[in-house]
Amino acid sequence: MSATQALSVPERIRRRSRAGGTAGIGSRPGFLTYGLLTAFIIGSVYPLWWSFTVASGDNSTRGETLPLIPGGNFIANAVQVLDAIPFWLALWNSVVISSVITLSVVTFSTLAGYAFAKLRFKGRDGLMIFVIATMAIPTQLGIIPLFMVMRELGWTGSIGAVIVPTLVTAFGVFFMRQYLVDVIPDELLEAARMDGANQFRTFLTVGLPAARPA
Repeated sequence: MSATQALSVPERIRRRSRAGGTAGIGSRPGFLTYGLLTAFIIGSVYPLWWSFTVASGDNSTRGETLPLIPGGNFIANAVQVLDAIPFWLALWNSVVISSVITLSVVTFSTLAGYAFAKLRFKGRDGLMIFVIATMAIPTQLGIIPLFMVMRELGWTGSIGAVIVPTLVTAFGVFFMRQYLVDVIPDELLEAARMDGANQFRTFLTVGLPAARPA
């Protein structure tokens, strides 16, 4: 094969790339891609910059709709906030609430999703439909009934009133069910049951390891 024939294919690829056809090797994004990425970056960074400029301003800058230039009172304003409100207590409560809810949602959603995906019991499909149907109910409709329940329990004003209603979510159960139904082979579960493992041990020793990402 001659050198001219050996170089003909890459040359055709480069020509098609320059002509706007199939992208060749080493092609770079165009101005439109860079423009969209720049717009997304600005849209993501601006809320943080806006928060900083508002926090560093004084009373005269409160009426500005889109402040761009930060003021020089950030440290003084931060000290005033820390003195006026229990900031560190609020931060600690946020850490506790988010940690407990995250751990609980992952745990209970995984258990429920595994049951819906791999266990066979009467009414399973109907119960799954009910779980999915609850996702269509707006959260706002449950605020007043939830407050009434928390008031009857005497939990108003406590962390428990924030944590308990969100210990498990319908979306988490549905998401884990859809994931586990395909990722865990039924043959592995059947082999574990034939070896004498109960349902919970099968879930811990076979289901969870098989469900972990590679």
